[in-house]
Amino acid sequence: MNTEIPTAFSPGRLAGLELKNRVIKAATFEGMSRGGTPTEQLVGFHRRLAQGGVAMTTIAYCAVEADGRLSDDMMYLHEGIETELRQLVGAVQAAGARVSGQMAHCGNFSKNRRLQRLKRPLGPSRHFNMLGLPAGIPIAGAMTAGDIDYLVGAYGDAARLMKRIGFDAAEVHFGHGYALSQFISPRTNRRTDEYGGSLENRMRLPLRVLAAVRDAVGSDFPILGKISMCDGIKGGVSWDEGVAVAQAIDRGGVDALVTSAGTSSFNPMLMFHGPSIVRGMIEVEKNPIAKFGLRLVGPKLFRDYPYKELYLLDRAKRIRDSVQCSLVYIGGCGTLESMERVLAEGFDFVQLGRPLIQDPDFVRKAMQDPSYVNGCTHCNRCVALIDHPDGIRCPVNEEAAAHA
Repeated sequence: MNTEIPTAFSPGRLAGLELKNRVIKAATFEGMSRGGTPTEQLVGFHRRLAQGGVAMTTIAYCAVEADGRLSDDMMYLHEGIETELRQLVGAVQAAGARVSGQMAHCGNFSKNRRLQRLKRPLGPSRHFNMLGLPAGIPIAGAMTAGDIDYLVGAYGDAARLMKRIGFDAAEVHFGHGYALSQFISPRTNRRTDEYGGSLENRMRLPLRVLAAVRDAVGSDFPILGKISMCDGIKGGVSWDEGVAVAQAIDRGGVDALVTSAGTSSFNPMLMFHGPSIVRGMIEVEKNPIAKFGLRLVGPKLFRDYPYKELYLLDRAKRIRDSVQCSLVYIGGCGTLESMERVLAEGFDFVQLGRPLIQDPDFVRKAMQDPSYVNGCTHCNRCVALIDHPDGIRCPVNEEAAAHA
C-alpha cells in the first residue's frame, strides 16, 4: 500500500510562513463587501474554504485607498473597517488556514462615481475609461508626480494596517490591467517622464510600491506579487517582456510570484480560458447602457481561448527558469494530477479559483481520495456574478440543487 503523501498536501514554506500544504485559494473578487464593509457573508465564504483544507485563502481586491476601488461596494484598507477585518482574519485562522490580502488599485479603470480625493479616476496617462462610460466617467486623467507619491504612500499605509490586523501575507497586484499594470504596460503608459518609455522607467512605480510595502511589513512578512505574464493585446506587455517584468519584481524583493496573464480591461479571457464570460455579464447587467455596450463590443473584448488543463504552464515555466523567488502557479489546475505535475515542474504552490468556488472541500476530498474529480466545468458563469447582490458563487451547483 502506497502511503506517500502527495506533494500538493505536504507542508510548504513561504518566506518565514509555514503553510500546511501547497494549495492557496486565488483572489477571485467575492462581491461581498456591500458599502465597502466586509460582511458576515464574506467571513463565511473564506471560513468555508479554510474548513475545506486550503493552506491559505486570499481576500480579493483590498484597495489601498478609497479612490482605488472600481465601485463603491469594494472595500479599501482603512481603520474604519479594522474591527470587521479582524473578525474575518480571525475566523479563517481559527478554521485552520492562513490569510493573505490582495492589495490593489484600479487606476484608470473604474466605474466609481463616489470618489473622495479625486475628481475622476487617474492612471499613468489620459485614457478612455470603458468601464466608467455607463457611469458618466468615460475619461481618466494622468497622475502627477504628487499623485504617484501619494499612491506609493497609500500602499505602505495599507500594508502596515494589514500586518497590524493579523494578515499572514500580502499579495500585491501587479497585473490584470489595474494601476500598477497600467504603468508596466506600454499600451496604457504613454508618459515621457521618468515613469514612462523604457521598461526600467515603466517599472519605477511598481518597484517603489513593492519597496514601500516591504518597508511597512518588514523582512519576515511574506509578500506575493501577482503578474500578467502577457497582456494579450497589441502594444501591451508581450510574453518576452513579461519575463523581464518578473525578473525586475524578483530583484525588488518579492517572496513569490503568481504567474497569471491577461487584462480585465482589454483581454480578460486570457486569464480564464473557456466559454466567454460576456453572456453571463449581459444576463446580470442592470444598466441598459452597459448592457448595450457589452452586446456591441463583447465579441471583440472577450476572445476565444478554449479551456485545457494547465493552459499557462509552458509560459509560466519561462518565469520559473528566470527568477530566484518562489513561484505560485495559476491557470487551469483542476485535478490532483495537475497539481502534482505543476509542483514536479519546480513550482512551490498552486493557486485555485473556480474549482474551489465549485467545491470548497476540494483539498479535503482529494486528500481522502486521490482519484477525486472536481465538478467545475470552467463555464465561467461564476465570474459574471461579482456584482450580484449575493456575490460570487457556482450557478451550476445552484441549478443542480434546485433539480435535486
